[in-house]
Amino acid sequence: MQDATHIVVGSGSAGAALAYRLSEDPANKVLVLEAGGSDIGPFIQMPAALSYPMNMSRYDWGYRSEPEPHLGGRRLATPRGRVIGGSSSINGMVYVRGHARDFDTWEEMGARGWSYADVAPYFQRMETSHGGEAGVRGTSGPLHVTRGTKWNPLYAAFVEAGRQAGYEATPDYNGLKQEGFGDMEMTVWRGRRWSTANAYLRPALKRPNIHLFTGVTVTRVLFEGTRATGVEYRQGGRIERVSASAEVILAASSINSPKILMLSGIGDGAALSALGLPVLANRPGVGANLQDHLELYIQQACLQPITLYKHWNLISKAMIGAQWLFTGTGLGASNHFEACAFIRSRAGIEYPDIQYHFLPFAVRYDGKAAAEGHGFQAHVGPMRSKSRGRVALTSPDPMADPSILFNYMSHPEDWEDFRAAIRLTREIFGQEAFAPYRGREIQPGAEVQSDTELDDFIREHAESAYHPCGTCRMGAPDDSLAVVDPQGRVIGVEGLRVADSSIFPQITNGNLNAPSIMAGEKIADHIMGREPLPRSNKEPWIHPDWRTAQR
Repeated sequence: MQDATHIVVGSGSAGAALAYRLSEDPANKVLVLEAGGSDIGPFIQMPAALSYPMNMSRYDWGYRSEPEPHLGGRRLATPRGRVIGGSSSINGMVYVRGHARDFDTWEEMGARGWSYADVAPYFQRMETSHGGEAGVRGTSGPLHVTRGTKWNPLYAAFVEAGRQAGYEATPDYNGLKQEGFGDMEMTVWRGRRWSTANAYLRPALKRPNIHLFTGVTVTRVLFEGTRATGVEYRQGGRIERVSASAEVILAASSINSPKILMLSGIGDGAALSALGLPVLANRPGVGANLQDHLELYIQQACLQPITLYKHWNLISKAMIGAQWLFTGTGLGASNHFEACAFIRSRAGIEYPDIQYHFLPFAVRYDGKAAAEGHGFQAHVGPMRSKSRGRVALTSPDPMADPSILFNYMSHPEDWEDFRAAIRLTREIFGQEAFAPYRGREIQPGAEVQSDTELDDFIREHAESAYHPCGTCRMGAPDDSLAVVDPQGRVIGVEGLRVADSSIFPQITNGNLNAPSIMAGEKIADHIMGREPLPRSNKEPWIHPDWRTAQR
């Protein structure tokens, strides 16, 4: 089989960016291995159809969590992209860099060189921002980041309600001021989903030194001694091997990257031995530290027939689809998350710990209408849960699904934070700006008020926001629970790196697509021995009264 200098496992948010940068050097011969197939088709490319691809087995690994002990034993869907572009091809297209303090915290946790000052230039390099803060946002990167048309008056009502409730407004939450209410940004360009397959992979594949194999499932990394020399994969019924003369880089997701490491003998030694797997490097942090964002939908009936509900029929959907297909415009060209907010749940918290996605429709993420009739909703949830879960092997068989346990809501503070989020949302929806539109509260419902009633609602209705990360945590080389060093190198072996959301020491404030791409961009420079981009000297905005005021 064809040999390469670099093998990249996974063509998703980080993997596609990594492949694009590595192949800039004609001396590199880059091979990208992707378990899924093509992303051609309207369900992926049309932004408004976002609920379809994440529920299609053709594009999704179809993972589910173990019964979650603190959520009444519910098993939650854990979609991960199994298609070129990975999860950037099936996500909600929401673009959030994260708060500056997130990355400063990473550095404090041992990820030297990943502070805000270090990562800001990589965000800038990867973006072409349309309407973002000048001098902070990128203007010539592969990734187009746009804003919606705000066709619906409810978007403006949400932002105005935040102002009326005493919160800040922000012109660009991806600029220096995340805190506040404002326009939400999306990875949509010219009416199409701007996945990393479109932004990075397709342009890279025009180069002669990069090749993409689809439909291949990597089963393990191959080693000579402790040096990675290639990978083994399955394609159809065949087992193939391919070698890498320089490095193997796993960018296979926070679920599959630790799975491949464990199958390759890197992980908790006792657990691997119990499955009959040889232990190459005893790294108990592999698969540990699993984090995610949970969210609730706070839903309100709308008194005016202006929401997306009027298009929730086959004729209207067909007309929207046709307009999008022929012109790339109209309601099909938006993910409809066009307004948002980042707020602090209480005084004494330095930077936002609650995120809002606002939607002019009362519907579930899987596309099932939750209420008959017009409504609107805010997706809300705490950003920095203290709960931690894990990914584990269930079998030495590489085709067996891993065991995923998020351990959601296992920390008592999570319940306090969620109750605060619900009550703060009700206060926002209760402002004058919503008076012309506000009907009854659909969910949780006006009768759900006490802590106990709210806890019951949370237990029954909290959903994953699909932001798993942290399972191959980056840290100092002498940290026994770190899996990779600050250059993404797997500790204890050579020639092997991880570059995806699994390396995040702590989950960031918001959706994970942007920081995952940034990780791919930054680790590409480490692999190529380039000088890091010059550090930013910009200071992020922190609420001057954060110690004493919630807003």
